[in-house]
Amino acid sequence: MRKRIVTIVVTVGLLLPLRPLPLSAANSWLETGSGILQGVTAQSRPGQALSDQEIGAGLKEALRVGSENVVRRLGAADGFNGDPSIHIPLPRELATVKSLLGKAGMGGLMDDLELRLNRAAEAATPKAKELFLQAITEMTIDDVKAIYSGPSDAATRYFQARMSPGLGRAMEPIVDQALAEAGAVQLYEQAMGKYRALPFVPDVKANLTGHVVEKGMAGIFYYIGREEAAIRENPAKRTSEILQKVFGGR
Repeated sequence: MRKRIVTIVVTVGLLLPLRPLPLSAANSWLETGSGILQGVTAQSRPGQALSDQEIGAGLKEALRVGSENVVRRLGAADGFNGDPSIHIPLPRELATVKSLLGKAGMGGLMDDLELRLNRAAEAATPKAKELFLQAITEMTIDDVKAIYSGPSDAATRYFQARMSPGLGRAMEPIVDQALAEAGAVQLYEQAMGKYRALPFVPDVKANLTGHVVEKGMAGIFYYIGREEAAIRENPAKRTSEILQKVFGGR
């Protein structure tokens, strides 16, 4: 079991640059990873098995690197806005507003608002870094084993369970401030004023902050899931740093 657990240690979080990958994990990653580890262990620590503490330390370091990669990518300019997989659309409550303003030649207001929603998510994403570190620090060896023996998104589920409430609370004031600083609130009020001036339109309200927080968190965990899927599909990808940390060099 120990050698099999190490398979995830070798690979988690060393998958930059991120790119779309199939979410179904190939079964062969288990055998491939075990073979790699057997060879490296024999060279670096002949006759000695890895301890649970070493396995846990390697896994935590790998998860730290992987989560930081995700946060760094999504917290940069166009991390959300330029990525069609996680781009934040307008709240669905504003679909009618966008349609009617577009017909009135004022669709640019809503396009600008959508851009500012994505900019707010990008500004708030770095706050997730410290929460990932906290979740990783609190991870026990039982958590390590559960991640290994669980479903293909077990690590992602671990983070979601530990982080979601705290992450939402941490992102909310940052998103709120970012929306104000980016002029999104004022733009929203301007667009709604134009909309209400149109005849016979239904009343519409939208919670911009709540929408950005929800979609921002979804985007973060989406890419954590992509990292995990890639880990399970290709365990040999860029493993040298973690191998050196866990096995003391080759």
